[in-house]
This record gives sequence, structure tokens and C-alpha cells, in this order.
Amino acid sequence: MSSSEFQDPPPPPSEESQSKKAAKKEAAKLEKLRRRQELAAATSAASNLSVDDDPLAGNYGDVPLVELQSKTPVDVSDWTRVEALDASLADRAVQIRGRAQTIRPVGKKMAFLVVRENGFTVQCLVQAQPDVVSPQMVKFAAALNRESIIDVVGVVSVPAAPIKGATQQVEIQVRKLYCVGRAVPTLPINLEDAARSDVEVEKALQAGDQLVRVNQDTRLNFRVLDLRTPANQGIFRIQSHVGNAFRQFLLKENFVEIHTPKLIAGSSEGGAAVFRLDYKGQPACLAQSPQLHKQMSICGDFGRVFEIGPVFRAEDSFTHRHLCEFTGLDVEMEIKKHYFEVMDVVDKLFVAMFDSLNQNCKKDLEAVGCQYPFEPLKYLRNTLRLTYEEGIQMLKEAGVEIEPFGDLNTEAERKLGKLVLEKYGTEFYILHRYPLAVRPFYTMPCYDNPAYTNSFDVFIRGEEIISGAQRIHVPDFLEERAAACGIEVSTISTYIDSFRYGAPPHGGFGVGLERVVMLFCGLDNIRKTSLYPRDPKRIAP
Repeated sequence: MSSSEFQDPPPPPSEESQSKKAAKKEAAKLEKLRRRQELAAATSAASNLSVDDDPLAGNYGDVPLVELQSKTPVDVSDWTRVEALDASLADRAVQIRGRAQTIRPVGKKMAFLVVRENGFTVQCLVQAQPDVVSPQMVKFAAALNRESIIDVVGVVSVPAAPIKGATQQVEIQVRKLYCVGRAVPTLPINLEDAARSDVEVEKALQAGDQLVRVNQDTRLNFRVLDLRTPANQGIFRIQSHVGNAFRQFLLKENFVEIHTPKLIAGSSEGGAAVFRLDYKGQPACLAQSPQLHKQMSICGDFGRVFEIGPVFRAEDSFTHRHLCEFTGLDVEMEIKKHYFEVMDVVDKLFVAMFDSLNQNCKKDLEAVGCQYPFEPLKYLRNTLRLTYEEGIQMLKEAGVEIEPFGDLNTEAERKLGKLVLEKYGTEFYILHRYPLAVRPFYTMPCYDNPAYTNSFDVFIRGEEIISGAQRIHVPDFLEERAAACGIEVSTISTYIDSFRYGAPPHGGFGVGLERVVMLFCGLDNIRKTSLYPRDPKRIAP
């Protein structure tokens, strides 16, 4: 038995502590009751008001469908984005469009709206004033459903006190209010709940309160709503930036962007994990990667190519980092002498990408971190490179035994990541010279030991994100390796034949876009970085 088993139980909460918690709960109940009474009073007072009796009825209401069918062209330069609203616009009339995030009526003559557009919010005041805003308009505002799309026309003012419930520190005095897309009265999930961090939920529990926790399946079932949270807005803007940084860096390095077919006759990676289908009476499958066609493009004399496109894997993987469909970032290039030339591109590309994210996505990273706290990624200016054997030795010295010619499992990857961080101070590194037995058929073996290959994997925070290698460009050798790996050579004959017409030495790599974002942001599941995830159990929405 451990000594902890003989320790006295923790003392019960003091009377003072219990009374404070009770007082806090009672205050919360009273506040909720006050708001209900406020809303009921406003609704009751407004119920007798009729739009027909309102001379200002044209200043508010639901926009008729005919007006939304592109009936009349307008100058959209007259509209102001919510994020642009600041004190410099004081006393100026503006027109905005956004979602009614919160609606709070205060009596029969006043209501507050918080309008959200692309993650930015502004407080709007609808207050009855003779010949300007009618009580019926306040009633209309109070009856709006949350998340409805509304147009607001009003005058910008700067309140004396800070506005806690909005990102913009100005207020709009509403003069006109129109609903252009009404949401249902009851949403399947509330954004306030979906945007809440686990830390908030746990703190509330410790304080004796219970907050709603939206689980992952519920989020994905109602993904359109879930995507509206600040964290998700940040995640997918970061993802967009990763794709753009990838493309811009490679274009500057004289790479050509290509688009390869996703319907192919045979497996592109080997193995059985392919989605098979009928292609006009012929057997076909969805491409597991653009591997074969990007290599064929090198044979077509493009020299350096890359692609950003969908990748399909029919694996029964229910892990935190696998999907049946994801976005691949793929590169292939001629090499002059050594596969390190490919690793050099990886090094420069990802260091530049990480720098760009840290410099240009600060607000998005903060939004993600608020809901999913994480530490900034640690990486070196010159990326660390270790051989597979060196990695195995580090694990062995730490008491972890690995099959010398096998692959690293998830647990071993994470352990090695911790060891590398402790010894070298980086969470981003390259492991190269992998065993031949665990690499695809097209991987070039090492000149000095055919049991190993001119290949590499790249890791972030102890998880693999990139696989790359020098490819076999000698057709007879390539055919031999394909057969040895159990691939029906006839299904990839056009691929092998492309090397018979003269092929340069070349290599490349592939990385999953969703996995890069997941690991850079320290997230625990790849489904958080897939817009509409596809896994073995999910094909909707």
C-alpha cells in the first residue's frame, strides 16, 4: 500500500465557504429571474402594438423574398464591416450586416442587440424616440431569433464606459433594422456553450455550478453552427494561411502547381485501404495520394511540382489523427545528387510557414488558445535531423525497445518527441533512413545498406506529419519492388512505363493539411481541423 492510502480524508468545507457558494447560487437564480421578468414585461407591453398603426413601419421588418432575389443592384461600398467600427466613425451613419448574436429587451421602449460578423461583434441600441424609432420597432427587435441575419442602419457613438459584451468599443444607435435571414427559434446547440473551454466547465464544477459541455459528435452533427465559434473561425483561417504559405513559398522556389486525377485504375500507395468503385464497367479506385501522377509529371519535364488536393484512405482508423478524406500538400522535385535536397526544402518551407503563422495569425491563434489552450510550437532555425537508428538508440537508452526494422507506433513517436525536446529544445525535427520494410514500393533503398531507405518522416509535438523519400526511377527495379509489395503491376503499367522514356532522379513528400494545423495549434483531434470530417462512421453533414 502507498502512504497516501493512510492519509486522513480532506476536511469538509467550512460553513463560511458553504454559505458563500449558497449566496452565489442564490444571486445567479435572482439574476435569471430578473431577466425573465424583464423579457416578459417587454413582450407583454409590446403585444398590443400594431405595425399597421406605425408610420415608421418602413424602417424595420422581414425583407420580402422578392427583394432578396437580386432585384436591385446597390453600391456595396456603402456598407461597413463590423471589424472596421471604431471611434473614428463617431457620429457617422453606417450600415452593417451580421448575425443577431444576443437580444436583450429592456422594457417596452429599449432593446440591445449584439451583432456579429466574422467573429467581430458590436452592440446596437434600439430605443424608442418620437419620429425616429417606434415602440413597434423595439418589439420587432426583441422578437428576433438569435443567429438570424440582420441589416442595421444607425449612427455610431462612443460610450463612456467600456463595452464588455462586444469586440468593438463603439455602439450603434439603430435607425433601421431588417431581417434578411431568420433562424429557427430554438437552435440545436447554443454558440455560447459551443465556444466554452473545458477549463471554464471544470472551474464551474469546482464552484458548484454546472455548465453545458458540447461533445464532439454533437458539434459535428451541427457543424454549421459549431463553425461559428471564435475558435473554429480561427482554426480555419489558420488553415487557409497554411495552404497559402505553402503555395507562395513553393512558387517562389520555381515549383509548378499541378492537379492530378483522383480516379485511378489501381492503388497509388499499395495495400487494401482504397475506396474501390466501378468506372464505366472498369475497376477503379479513389487516389490514396497524387504520388504516381506527380512522379509522372517529373518525367514530363516540369522539374518541380506541387499539389494541394483531396486524398482518400479507406482505413478503419478510429484514432485522433486519421481521416478517410483529407487535404494533401504534396511536393515532387528532381534531385541532383542526394535526397537531402528534398529535406532542405522541407526545412526552409516549414520554418517559413511557422514564422508566417506566428507573425500574421496572432488574433486567430489567440482565439484558438482561448478555447483550447496550447503552448507555442518550439522549432529551430535549422531543423534537427536524426537517423532512424539514432532515434531508436535514444528510445533504447530511455528503456523503450523498438524492432530495429519495424516502424514507430504512436506511443514510441510521442516518447521520442519528448526525448528530442529535452535534449535539443525543439518540437519539430526530421527522422531519416527508415527501414525498407515499412516504406512504399517506390522508395529508393540506401546505397550502403539495402535494409534501409533514402526516406524520412517529419514530426511535430511527437507526431508524424510528413513522409518523404527519394523515389526509384529505374523502371525494371520499380516493377520488381511493386511485385514484391503485392501490387498488381498491370494496374500501374502506365506509371512504370513513364520511367522507360528517361526519368531523372527525384524525390518528394506529402503532408496532411489538417494534421499540420492540429499539431501546430496543439489540438487533440484532427476532426477539429477538418471542415466536414469524413471518418469510418461519418459521411454527413
